[in-house]
Amino acid sequence: MFEMTPTWHDGRLTLTLEPDHGIIELQPAPVSPNKSVSTLYFQGPMLLSIDQQPDSITPDRVLTIQPEEGIEPRYLSQTIATLAKKAGYQVSVTTIKIPANHQQPTLAYLDQLTPITTLLGLSFPAKVIAKKQSAKVQHRWKKAVATVAFTTNYADTNATIYWRKRNEMVILAGAKMKAEPTLNADGSLGFSARFAQQLRAEHQTAFNNNFVTTEDIVLKSTNEVGLFLYFAGTNSWLQFKDADGKTLDEWAAV
Repeated sequence: MFEMTPTWHDGRLTLTLEPDHGIIELQPAPVSPNKSVSTLYFQGPMLLSIDQQPDSITPDRVLTIQPEEGIEPRYLSQTIATLAKKAGYQVSVTTIKIPANHQQPTLAYLDQLTPITTLLGLSFPAKVIAKKQSAKVQHRWKKAVATVAFTTNYADTNATIYWRKRNEMVILAGAKMKAEPTLNADGSLGFSARFAQQLRAEHQTAFNNNFVTTEDIVLKSTNEVGLFLYFAGTNSWLQFKDADGKTLDEWAAV
């Protein structure tokens, strides 16, 4: 089970999975589906549908899961749907095929989430949860990486980043941020964009109106840095590179 930091605001429970494992949010309906998260609709104990509004029953709450980088939300949704049907849920979902190389990492990730999702109302009998066959890539901080300058120019951003401590990443002053998030088809902000705006609000005195940072900014994880700079949308472990082009993933993967 992942370590997590909970927050409560306006009837919404947000669980940030530390240090870099995604975000789970439980909130009242209505909530529109969003491609950047797995969206689960409930009425009471019943799971009604995944990533689509229920047809005939009005949901009373919605559980969204923004997975960690490397886990596709649509594949996570399909994995949950498959397990839910085995467990006896009558759930509506658009069926897609999960590529072979994504199956075990997605299942392994869901296995880690199970204690949390069970507490939030989504539970499967133990016999339904398949054991993970292979571990996904893990990243570990080490002293050698603390002095390495990593840069990124993803989505017209430009920044220098240091991974100074296990739960401490620094964006150096002078970083160029993406000005505006990409909106959903209905014009609304996506889950990642909302979280990114919260991060920016916490550091609003550290960047100017041109979205250039005026002082160093300290964040907790690679995920937070990506959200702050460019509203996520890519695997930042692969975007952050040293002067020789070696990625942060190559430096830290174990």
